[in-house]
Amino acid sequence: MAQTASQTKKAAQVAAVKDKIEGQTFTFGADYAYPLRGGQRYLNPPYYDLRLTKDSVIAFLPYFGQVQMEASLNPDDNGIMFKTVKFTYKSEPAKKGGWHIVITPTDQKYISKMMLDVYSNGNAELQVMSNFRDGIRFQGEINTL
Repeated sequence: MAQTASQTKKAAQVAAVKDKIEGQTFTFGADYAYPLRGGQRYLNPPYYDLRLTKDSVIAFLPYFGQVQMEASLNPDDNGIMFKTVKFTYKSEPAKKGGWHIVITPTDQKYISKMMLDVYSNGNAELQVMSNFRDGIRFQGEINTL
């Protein structure tokens, strides 16, 4: 049975996303932020992202939300901005297709865990859990580095 051009294109897209996830080298570009308190915020892409390679994680994401007592008062600590080579990465297939990825930076004081749900079409949702801040969720897509 012959595949249509649309089916072939979709299969190629799924294969490309799978290669990025399994190769542990991709960029999540954030289009929208969803703070725990407050409404959706458009982020004016392509400025905010999370870059992942086999040996590093670089986060450049905004933060909107409530900060707890132990948080830094330093204005340079705004947002979710860090670079680390000390992290764990766990990827597993999701039940309805796609992947569920957990990234745990081990040397970051304010970020405890990042959970990324990637769909086979490249769309993705990133949830950032913090020790001293409300959680925040981002919506965007997986891009090439």
